[in-house]
Amino acid sequence: MMLARVRILLLWGLIVCPPLAAQFDEFYAEVPYVPTPEEVVRKMLEVAEVKKTDVVYDLGCGDGRIVIMAAKEFGARGVGVDINPERIREAEANARSAGVDGRVRFVESDLFKADIREASVVTIYLLSTVNLRLRPKLLKELKPGTRIVSHQFDMGEWAPLKKVEVGTRTLYLWTVPQQPPAFADGK
Repeated sequence: MMLARVRILLLWGLIVCPPLAAQFDEFYAEVPYVPTPEEVVRKMLEVAEVKKTDVVYDLGCGDGRIVIMAAKEFGARGVGVDINPERIREAEANARSAGVDGRVRFVESDLFKADIREASVVTIYLLSTVNLRLRPKLLKELKPGTRIVSHQFDMGEWAPLKKVEVGTRTLYLWTVPQQPPAFADGK
């Protein structure tokens, strides 16, 4: 019943505020929610060599599964960022169920506006076009040595340090360099 009320309020808000509706529709079309399979999540964290001193940020965290596994199985702290309040509530409930709510937190925010400076590992499962738009933020805000793992999509001409196949899926690993590279597209 509560979820039905929330949906009605959201629908009402989107009708009353069409520019906001268009912005959300555009964002969700660009960054759809597709859960990462558990074996891929584990491999992403292994490829990043996550340890208990790490702070893992998942941009577009969905149900929170990546930061939850980072905390539960690798001992890391985690921060999930998602623009969808329903996904944030689901992630918080999942963290409580997993017993790691003291090691992870979730932030309702546009991933392009989120403060990610604390991260030592960043995970993403975003389309290549979104990765390319996100790349300047990653290189500007993350400390040198921060590891970035992408599920399935690369970052254009920024060559990954490692490319790992997990069944039919591909993972890419980059490390933020001391001096950000210059790209032909200027980003």
